[in-house]
Amino acid sequence: MNRLSVNSTPSLMHFPGEFCIKIMGQADSNFKATALGIVRQHFPYLTETAVQLNPSRNQRYLALRVTLTVDSQAQLDGLYQALSQHPAVLFVI
Repeated sequence: MNRLSVNSTPSLMHFPGEFCIKIMGQADSNFKATALGIVRQHFPYLTETAVQLNPSRNQRYLALRVTLTVDSQAQLDGLYQALSQHPAVLFVI
């Protein structure tokens, strides 16, 4: 039986292409800067117009919706990994 690794599965995404991610964390004074700092490490040309802020109803959490032009699956995977490993980030979708 053949086993496919994650990397050998054909991607449904086409590169380069536009991709949206949502980053969720606690709505403290540093979360936005921290999350966008991580995004800028992978996408240095990120503009403020590519970022939408959505606070939760009770203002305890903040979701950042970021629209990016992604050049490769590896670039996107690197961003997801960096964001997911940071303690201020609750989840990334």
